[in-house]
Amino acid sequence: MLHLDVSKTAGAVSAAEVQLLQGKAAEALRTLHAGNGKGSDFLGWLHLPTSISAADIADIKATAAKLSAGVEVVVVIGIGGSYLGAKAVIDALSHTFDALQDRSKRKSPLVLFAGQNIGEDYLFELMETLQGKSVSCIVISKSGTTTEPALAFRIIKNFMEQTYGKGEAKNRIVAVTDKARGALRTMADKEGYKTFVIPDDVGGRFSVLTPVGLLPIACAGIDVAALVQGAAEMEKCTGADVPFEKNLAAQYAAVRNALYAKGKKVEVLANFNPKLHFVAEWWKQLYGESEGKDGKGIFTASVDFTTDLHSLGQYVQDGERMLFETVLSVAKTKHQVTVPPDTENLDGLNFLAGKRVDEVNRMAELGTQLAHVDGGVPNIRIELPDLSERSLGELIYFFEKACGISGYMLGVNPFDQPGVEAYKKNMFALLEKPGYEKETAAIKARI
Repeated sequence: MLHLDVSKTAGAVSAAEVQLLQGKAAEALRTLHAGNGKGSDFLGWLHLPTSISAADIADIKATAAKLSAGVEVVVVIGIGGSYLGAKAVIDALSHTFDALQDRSKRKSPLVLFAGQNIGEDYLFELMETLQGKSVSCIVISKSGTTTEPALAFRIIKNFMEQTYGKGEAKNRIVAVTDKARGALRTMADKEGYKTFVIPDDVGGRFSVLTPVGLLPIACAGIDVAALVQGAAEMEKCTGADVPFEKNLAAQYAAVRNALYAKGKKVEVLANFNPKLHFVAEWWKQLYGESEGKDGKGIFTASVDFTTDLHSLGQYVQDGERMLFETVLSVAKTKHQVTVPPDTENLDGLNFLAGKRVDEVNRMAELGTQLAHVDGGVPNIRIELPDLSERSLGELIYFFEKACGISGYMLGVNPFDQPGVEAYKKNMFALLEKPGYEKETAAIKARI
């Protein structure tokens, strides 16, 4: 199981201060399970791992197999929670250099993403890459009108229909969308796309364990049943009946809120395994979008160590003391690489000869932890037993559960995102979208 160590926060918050928040954490946990708190109509993720049926998993796996059969590239279109969860799991569990592997060595198609940005060069180069390849597509959007994915899907759909014809293109496209409403639902029904439903009671950033995340992950050849099983185990271990001293999600929520109360306004998620980079990106959205409202919230940031120890490491060590650090560590790596001896030893590294690279990395992690704690940076450590579907399932649900608890402890609605709409209104007005005429005039006057 995942292991949580908060002992290195004692220099900033005492055990007594954390203990004072136990009651608040327990209350937040009860509120979540009672479904009587803010945003309670978006609690579908809470029991999702234990409620997914074998038939649901089988449908996802069968659809992924159909999308992947004889296909070189699966393009997944989505943004925010419709993108980051799948990207996090796929990057963590796939070959790092999958794109450079011989197709004959890859068991699954290459999964590429679109619709997560408005990059013209990105889209041009993606379309250039797809030329001459066998392609299928998963488009994920509840409304079908969110600018970034809608724009990307218009371009991808046009390419696929021109390449394969409308009849064949529809067999290569799957839509994950609302069960009854929205532009994408209307299009999918009209064109005859296979569809999966985004549950009404699951927000985007909590949707990785729905078809939003599971279908792209399955297309990458990853065992989604094991991912869900890991999440189900963590669901049971963080239930309302699990006492604080055994409830990892409640402990993490309480400690980070105690640190926030002591002026630690930034949480830096540091990982010592580069395959976890997009897990951190997913985590940033999960907590930043859930807690950053009403003038409150811990700012979420991330670093890849040891890489960023040669850049941002300076600030973490000696900068303003307004941050704390949560470290993601992996106990067992998948592969082994041993440092060879060198006769001339010009680099002076013969003292490492015979050691595994992971041992060097672990000593770098330990040395960094000690240095940062000595420098006044409280340290939380989360250790995964390995990089596997089961471990990542545990981690995903752990972070989701702790996020719900932490948001309620903070006194905000963890399940809405009103601030996300602000830029869209300005963008639409500047693009002179019909219906925004008044806003267009007002905004142009400010430029």
